[in-house]
Amino acid sequence: MASTAPPLPVESATLDRVELSDPAVASDLHLSEATPRTLARFERFVATEAAAHTELVILGDLFEAWIGDDDLGSTIGRRVAAALAAASARGQRVLLMHGNRDVLLGAGFCAATGAQLLADPVRARIQGVEWLLSHGDAWCVDDHAYQKFRAQVRAPDWQRTFLARTVEDRRAFIGAARAVSEADKRTKSLEIMDVAPSAVDAALRAAHGTRILHGHTHRPGVHHGHLEGVAVERWVLPDWDFEAKKADVRGGYVTFAGGAARVVALSA
Repeated sequence: MASTAPPLPVESATLDRVELSDPAVASDLHLSEATPRTLARFERFVATEAAAHTELVILGDLFEAWIGDDDLGSTIGRRVAAALAAASARGQRVLLMHGNRDVLLGAGFCAATGAQLLADPVRARIQGVEWLLSHGDAWCVDDHAYQKFRAQVRAPDWQRTFLARTVEDRRAFIGAARAVSEADKRTKSLEIMDVAPSAVDAALRAAHGTRILHGHTHRPGVHHGHLEGVAVERWVLPDWDFEAKKADVRGGYVTFAGGAARVVALSA
């Protein structure tokens, strides 16, 4: 049963620099009780494919929505937490980043799973190669309405007030916000909802980096270019959806060999 005490406000992420030896990196799983096949595939992924790697890294939107760590008693909360706790118990390092759908993941969830929270973005040294990892939504700077909303829900005062509300009130708020978001998507161009090249360039300059990996946009791919005469690359992680017919399912993750990224597609 879910705790009756409201969760504490989300604490600041503690890791803004991380060393990774053999990570499996995924994002945008959007797990919920309404996506049972995707949830089951996630559990199998954690127990099988991901288990072959030293670290499991999820760059945001693990959940379709997360109303606070007192939701660990829900079916979706219990099953996801159990899968990640099993990964931690076998010695795998579990690292999570907030997405736009699960910004309220906090200390309670980390305590239940053995996970650590990452800053966004986070500088990662992977097999000796420098990467910048992010959920990616902070770089969608042309979507001014979304950026205003993003700043609001990440403010500690807003989170404190929101988490003091009842579970039912929070679920209703999230449902209404999602409905507005879906309606907005139908009127916005894909370019506005994608990351802005100028924002990505600024992030690379600040990190003194040339390689970047993010999710959020649901537009997986690899982009090559140059920044001030230096070759740069941007990898976009695939989102997951195993609810559709077998031919239409999608999902995957990224692994590394010698610091170079490789996308691994997941079968149904």
